[in-house]
Amino acid sequence: MVNKIKTARQTALAVLEAVFSEGAYSNVALNQALLGVPLSSADKGLVTEIVYGTVARKITLEWYLSHVIEDRDKLDSWLYILLLMSLYQIQYLDKIPAHAVVNEAVELAKARKKGSEKFINAVLRGLLRDGVADIGSIKRKNKRYSIQYSLPVWLVKVLIEEYGEKRALAIFESLFLRNKASIRVVDLSRKEELKQVLQAEDSLLAPSALVKSHGHFAGHALFEEGAITIQDESSQLVAPTLELRGDEKVLDACSAPGGKTMHIASYLTTGQVTALDLYEHKLALIKENAQRLGVADKVITKKLDARKVFETFGADAFDKILVDAPCSGIGLIRRKPDIKYNKENADFASLQKIQLEILDSVCQSLRKGGIITYSTCTIVSQENFQVVEQFLAAHPNFEQVKLEHNRQDILKDGCILITPELYGSDGFFISQFKRIS
Repeated sequence: MVNKIKTARQTALAVLEAVFSEGAYSNVALNQALLGVPLSSADKGLVTEIVYGTVARKITLEWYLSHVIEDRDKLDSWLYILLLMSLYQIQYLDKIPAHAVVNEAVELAKARKKGSEKFINAVLRGLLRDGVADIGSIKRKNKRYSIQYSLPVWLVKVLIEEYGEKRALAIFESLFLRNKASIRVVDLSRKEELKQVLQAEDSLLAPSALVKSHGHFAGHALFEEGAITIQDESSQLVAPTLELRGDEKVLDACSAPGGKTMHIASYLTTGQVTALDLYEHKLALIKENAQRLGVADKVITKKLDARKVFETFGADAFDKILVDAPCSGIGLIRRKPDIKYNKENADFASLQKIQLEILDSVCQSLRKGGIITYSTCTIVSQENFQVVEQFLAAHPNFEQVKLEHNRQDILKDGCILITPELYGSDGFFISQFKRIS
């Protein structure tokens, strides 16, 4: 048992080093690491918990450590990361005895660099003895929330301004809850049958979705055979807004990894969807998904910057267009906690510029009477409502189409806005425009 847990923690440390020291994405680094180690499912669960938990609580953990470590820059980076992940386990994982966490950390340090185990032992035992510093003692409110919820101050400020303090705090709280596992059922006539097989529940948001509190659907035979595909319930609301009859020429302007492309293709009979992306490896992923889901004959892939759509395809090329725009990804923090530490995500102005440039290009290739659905996985107005406003102001030949949903709490100004605390889904935004002349 000891060796197993030690291997699990060694794996967690290696993943966290890749994330914090090399800038790797936590979900990608974790998946790669778990493929390469012979761990039990319980141990893989422990690695996942330590990695995501440490990344999600990084700002809080660093603040706690700043009270007991004089100069972190003098420490080897792996040693500091080992302290972070050990403190995470002590503070937040009730089922693991604190002494076991300390012992494992000491063993890991000893194996890595002789003498470092004494430092690790002293710091962790000191924290066990004296407890951590009190976050409530921080006077400035935004700073206090930043430390408490492990969010950068800029994001705390933006979300409080946007949603008011009460709702912003509910959003912050919700980001620590484990993300649900969510799938799209490909053939809806089989939904009840698959619900029983997978012991899942109906989504409250999307009729095509089944959800579970946790689960590894990608390893299931139903996934292999193309009966289900992994897609968050919120993003399953996008394709239906296009109201496809089946014979349309559709453009998915920013398609990778292809979940929405596949959903669009599922509605098509004689029609086709052209899926664009900037990178070949992402287009290969789309083709692979199309094969697995049996819609390869409906999907054309093309390597292209979505801002070049009009000069490539010309006028009146498409009946319907989806712009699932590049964005800050703030709505995905629960699933991808490292998003909040990426400084570029705070640059909403330059993201908005790209979003408007894409819309400006694609709208010229839409035929009269056609519709554009514009969506993002962010919950910040600058990338959502402001984009809608500016697009309509600059394009008098378009009007907004007001979207409907039976859940009134996700409707705002004719758009769909889902924040993460409402249904435990990703945060998501959907709007729509129609070309009237």
